[in-house]
Amino acid sequence: MHAPRPAASNPMGYPMSEHHTSITWLRGDEPFERGNYRREHQLRFERGQTLLNSAAPGYGGLGNATDPEELLLAALSSCHMLTFLALCANRSYLLERYDDDAVAVLDKNANGKFAVTQAQLNPRAVFSGDRQPDAQELAALHERAHANCFIANSITCEVIVRPQT
Repeated sequence: MHAPRPAASNPMGYPMSEHHTSITWLRGDEPFERGNYRREHQLRFERGQTLLNSAAPGYGGLGNATDPEELLLAALSSCHMLTFLALCANRSYLLERYDDDAVAVLDKNANGKFAVTQAQLNPRAVFSGDRQPDAQELAALHERAHANCFIANSITCEVIVRPQT
């Protein structure tokens, strides 16, 4: 694992950062031939977490492991939520709970290649206190969260945000 590099500043003065992961795949005593090989592997993150990852079960992967498409969707959903939390806190809304049952669609893209072509976020936010956003402000918070989400700004698939009540 690489040691994190100190944050530098971009021309706009905002901090930039690097993020590192490591991946290890081992064949072991298993065969390695067309359609018949192990897909499970270990992901290691720079702060010590590990995760068993594989292909999706429909592509020969393990049912008890995450897959790359799920990780992409989880990153998008998490980033949207973290941006939304910051926006709510900055506006003094007291957020009690946030849930999202997100869905990613794997299909052929415009170039005929398989890709995550759409991600749908279905966030539900529960507020308390005297100051709560109305439906219009809630929609605006989610639009702003999407517009400022690092991951949403990094991917090419369509992202649909459908706030749930």
